[in-house]
Amino acid sequence: MADLVLEIDDIVRQISSGMTIGIGGWGSRRKPMALVRAIARAGVRDLTVVSFGGPDVGLLIAAGAVRRVICGFVSLDSIPLEPHYRRARQAGAIELTELDEGMMQFGLLAATQRLPFLPTRAGLGSDVLAINPQLRTVRSPYDDGEELVAVPALRLDVALVHLNRADAGGNAQYLGPDPYFDDLFCLAADLAFVSCERIVQAGTLTQTGPPQSLLINRAMVAGVAQTPHGAHFTSCVPDYGRDEAFQVSYAKAAASDEAWESFRARYLDGDEAAYQEAVSRG
Repeated sequence: MADLVLEIDDIVRQISSGMTIGIGGWGSRRKPMALVRAIARAGVRDLTVVSFGGPDVGLLIAAGAVRRVICGFVSLDSIPLEPHYRRARQAGAIELTELDEGMMQFGLLAATQRLPFLPTRAGLGSDVLAINPQLRTVRSPYDDGEELVAVPALRLDVALVHLNRADAGGNAQYLGPDPYFDDLFCLAADLAFVSCERIVQAGTLTQTGPPQSLLINRAMVAGVAQTPHGAHFTSCVPDYGRDEAFQVSYAKAAASDEAWESFRARYLDGDEAAYQEAVSRG
């Protein structure tokens, strides 16, 4: 089994301006934030970000890295709307394709199967079609003749996901309550990378969870990086919960350019080790 272990910077060097990147997790839960912070430092621009969004989207917007967001929502969960996303949308600073969450799933699924689209009922009777006039409907060729939404495939250049455990070959495991479609993100991408809390010895992943928790297999990914506490400040259950106090500080800092500059200088200007040290100091 090939050794796919990489450093954070090795992964970020695979990402260039103008790419479409998919980011796993859900809202403020199990986001690959160490990788997101590194992308924000790298100076890439004009990204299209596909995400069930949280601070991953907000942080990249704050760094000036985002041209378009394709999402079902952008939320911090306990704070309903991500503040950098809110400011950018109100200012018209980013483009947006907002889809029903089920449509997002079908778009990723279509990409995994190398299909141009998949039909679904999700979005029918809602304003999703009104605000996305580029979306099309199709009619069933069978006797039912049902009209359905044709969700286009969400093809990704790169996918980034964070899981609890992985081995050096790229097999990865979630230990929390939900997979959050991370496998679909990986399969929809030309290149997929996993960050994890801990890299363990090959063959031991089933000792910490059932076989169905082995969400990602080595055929899906191009590299894996060990990033302890790398989902902070989002949750990575059961290793740790969301850092609610830090999340509040993040949201308050996003309220003005001056407050954000102070927050950025304190937490984000250095590398990941400097970030974790600054967090530990409080």
